[in-house]
Amino acid sequence: MHRYAIIGFGSLLWDLDTLRPQVAGPWEYYTGPTLPLEFSLVSQKRNRALALVIDLEHGTPCPTCIIKSRRNAVAEAVIDLAARERAPIKAIGFFDRDSGDGRSHSRSILKRLRGWLESSPWDGAVWTDGASNFRAATGIEFSVAGAREYLRSLSDASLVEAKHYIENAPDRVDTPLRRALARDSWWRNLP
Repeated sequence: MHRYAIIGFGSLLWDLDTLRPQVAGPWEYYTGPTLPLEFSLVSQKRNRALALVIDLEHGTPCPTCIIKSRRNAVAEAVIDLAARERAPIKAIGFFDRDSGDGRSHSRSILKRLRGWLESSPWDGAVWTDGASNFRAATGIEFSVAGAREYLRSLSDASLVEAKHYIENAPDRVDTPLRRALARDSWWRNLP
């Protein structure tokens, strides 16, 4: 029987949604690979709120969490995570240690995951493998100041979703934007 890890770093940790029947056991916090994360994804799924994404340019190295997939084939775990993310299959990264097959939008991320798996008890892993779309969605380059201005421009429902997402991200996801928002009285005073 194969053991496949599902790597989580954002809302997956508090909202398994359709993935719930396909996982076993609790989340193992901060035992996954360290990945460069930032809240630089304008998420359609989350009402245009900012969400975490693997961001090679602006991301800060953060530990991730893992949960065991019930599946015996990495391809099935990919399909499960894609369904939960409401994303195409190609937006899910994976690496299978036995076959050496893998996919990621970034060669360096795939190499990092392969290295992590070599020293882990897992046979493979799957993860949400999107890229930052902040510039494409907003027309401006991502920066802490730009992201704060973007958050200020959100409608009430989108802003509530953004606050919920950022505040509920794992404690050790410590990015420049999150630190800046923690010091911002406007952000702290939002309901």
